[in-house]
Amino acid sequence: MTPAKIRARIAGTGLYVPPKVLKNKDLEQFMDTSDEWIRQRSGIEERHVIEPGVGTSDLAVESARQALAAANCTPESIDLIIVATLSPDHQFPGTSAIVQQKLGLETTPAMDLRCQCSGFIYSLNVAKLFIESGQYKRVLVIGAEAHSPLLDWTTRGRDVAVLFGDGAGSVVLEATEDNTGVGAVTLHAQGQFADRLWIEKPGTSKGVWMTDEDVQQGKLYPIMEGRYVFKHAVERLAQVVREVLEKEGRTIDSIDHFIFHQANIRINEKVAELLQIPAHKVHNNIQKYGNCSAASIPMLLDETIRQGKIARGQTMLMAAFGAGFTWAAAIVTY
Repeated sequence: MTPAKIRARIAGTGLYVPPKVLKNKDLEQFMDTSDEWIRQRSGIEERHVIEPGVGTSDLAVESARQALAAANCTPESIDLIIVATLSPDHQFPGTSAIVQQKLGLETTPAMDLRCQCSGFIYSLNVAKLFIESGQYKRVLVIGAEAHSPLLDWTTRGRDVAVLFGDGAGSVVLEATEDNTGVGAVTLHAQGQFADRLWIEKPGTSKGVWMTDEDVQQGKLYPIMEGRYVFKHAVERLAQVVREVLEKEGRTIDSIDHFIFHQANIRINEKVAELLQIPAHKVHNNIQKYGNCSAASIPMLLDETIRQGKIARGQTMLMAAFGAGFTWAAAIVTY
C-alpha cells in the first residue's frame, strides 16, 4: 500500500498591528502631500506605526500568539520558526531568535528570510518542504515589519514614506495527509534591478558601513523608481499567477480567492483586469494598513479568514512582488 502524501496545511493564522494610527491627513502636517493624492496614487487611507521602544519582534510575537491560539497549539509544539522581514530588530542576530526567546522557547530552531515583499511566500515554501520531507511536523511562519523608523518622514521622502505601515501576520503550518495545504509554489528573483527599490546604506558594499555623508544624502532611507516598479510589478504578478496555475493544471475559475501583496491597490486592480479575475475574488486591506511588505499577505489572509470570507476546503492563490526584484506565487487549499 502506497503511503499517504504528507502536505503542509494551514492550522491557524494571526494578525497584529500597533495601536497608533497615522491617517493621510496627519501626514499633511509634516510633508507636502494630501489625502487625495495618496488615495488616488495607492488606495491607502491610513496605516499603523509603532511607538518608541517597540520593535519588529514585538509585532511578530503578538501575531504568532494569535496564530498559535487559532491552531490550538502551544509554542512548545513548534518545530521551527521562520521570520520574513526587511526591518529586523538588529542587524544581527536574526529577529527569529528574538521571537523564539519572547515566546518562551529554549532551543527551537529559528531562521530569518530576507526576500522583502515576497518573503512570506518564500518562507511558506521553505516550511512546506520541511514538513513534506518529514523533518518537522509543525512550523510557525511569520511576516513582520516595522517600517516607520526606516522612513524619511519629510517631503524629500514622501514618495516612499506614505506607502508603508507597520504590522505582522503569522501562520501555523502542520503536517496532514488530507488534500488541503500548500500546493504549487513558484519563486523568482532578478538582482539586475536591485537599485530600483532599495536602501543603499548601511552596508559593506563599498567597504565602509556608513559615513556622515551617507546620512546627509539620505542613503539610509529607501528609494524607489515608482513608475518602473509599478510596471514590473504588474507584468511579473500576471506572469507568476499564470505560471503557478499551469504548474498545478488549474484555471482562474478554479481559484476561490486571490490574496495579492498589498503594495498598491492600483497594481492589484490592473493585474485582476489583465487576468480577467472577478472583482469579488480579489481581497484587499491596504486601505487600512498600507504596504506591510512581508507581513501583507499573512495579515490579509488572517483578516479574510476571521471575517468568514474564506472557508475550509476553498482554494487561494497568493502572489507577491517586491525589492530584489523578487516575485512569487503559491496555491493553497485552506
